[in-house]
Amino acid sequence: MHSISIALEHLRSQLAQALPATPGLCHFDVSFPLNAAFAPLAWLGAQYCYPQFYWQQRSGDEELAALGAVAQFDSLAAASQFLHTHNAANDIRICGLNAFNPAHGSLFLPRLLWRRIAGGATLRLQLWSETSLQDDARHALQFLEQLNDAKPISPLSAQLLHETHHPQKPQWLDLIRQATETLARGDFEKVVLARATDLQFSQPVDAVALMAASRALNLNCYHFCMVFDASNAFLGSTPERLWRRRGNLLRTEALAGTVASHTDDKHAQRLGEWLMNDDKNQRENMLVVEDICQRLQHHTHALEVLPAQVVRLRKVQHLRRCIWTELKQADDELCLYALQPTAAVAGLPRQPAREFIESVEPFDREWYAGSAGYLSPEQSEFCVALRSARVHDAALRLYAGAGIVSGSDPEQEWQEIENKAAGLRSLLLRD
Repeated sequence: MHSISIALEHLRSQLAQALPATPGLCHFDVSFPLNAAFAPLAWLGAQYCYPQFYWQQRSGDEELAALGAVAQFDSLAAASQFLHTHNAANDIRICGLNAFNPAHGSLFLPRLLWRRIAGGATLRLQLWSETSLQDDARHALQFLEQLNDAKPISPLSAQLLHETHHPQKPQWLDLIRQATETLARGDFEKVVLARATDLQFSQPVDAVALMAASRALNLNCYHFCMVFDASNAFLGSTPERLWRRRGNLLRTEALAGTVASHTDDKHAQRLGEWLMNDDKNQRENMLVVEDICQRLQHHTHALEVLPAQVVRLRKVQHLRRCIWTELKQADDELCLYALQPTAAVAGLPRQPAREFIESVEPFDREWYAGSAGYLSPEQSEFCVALRSARVHDAALRLYAGAGIVSGSDPEQEWQEIENKAAGLRSLLLRD
């Protein structure tokens, strides 16, 4: 038998024990042997129950696959309140997405959660009821009975019918000129403008297959995939951490400043050296660093900003400065509102930049430039939802943005978003 079948059988046997007919929150864990026979994405893709959520930390040390919801939350604030109100165990995890507007989210407490940390993995069955744990145990058993065996992920195969940018290039160039004129007036120091690209295919896009393909090629990235239902999903492979909290210890970063990457190592290195020494990109990165430090300073002890480094990805390279500190109080809601949206995805100062974005961008960002990850009493981690796509049946919307500061060149910024969007676009289209 496969490891997942054995683990599920153990969970069924644990459900057979007597549970009280009273409200409560509890879980059952079984250890999960790591072997090549189990692929969490393939397992999720074989199921017909929702929501589904996949997330992998960019180092590869941590990975989770969540299936089904015991409770759902429309904001991180509501999820945090749930954990506090029910005195949840330290390692109980709620996972999902925060929208670009951090007041909105789509998060859930999973019925089943497979979690791998380094060399060990567990499968958790979660129970919760406002009335009777005994009743919820029956619902959990019914849930387990409807699960399917994992099956191989089908290769991506889709014919493109048409492609539309929002905005198209002439309108984008006009937006950049409008932004630089507004910058010159002193309304803000930086604004991040984005483009949405709608691709219409001849058949439905398999979100899990797209996630698997991106995970295989886009290295040194967080990978996330939220499948809301059979027709709708949001996914991406992003290099940027929003925050990681372990107890009161907090790590965040400024990822801003971009140049193309290259398959040739020496060529990529030359481009990276140019990025490290380019005044416009260094200035853009330091604006983000200063904004983060200013937003955190009253809620933390000393802030440590590490030296700049170049992060090389498949299609682009970025400047990154890591920021380490200690929170005066562990509070994920505080982290979210202090950090999102950062100057790297919205601008600086935040409010006038956001107002400019809302007035000129011809689409709603929704989940794009929000965040994806998990929270628990003991720890949390969210990545910035960049290099991302929204799937709706046979339609795919790709997102990419560029930071506009004084001296930005409209043609170069168009090329930057082309390079960023290529990370996912190239998986579906062979130009």
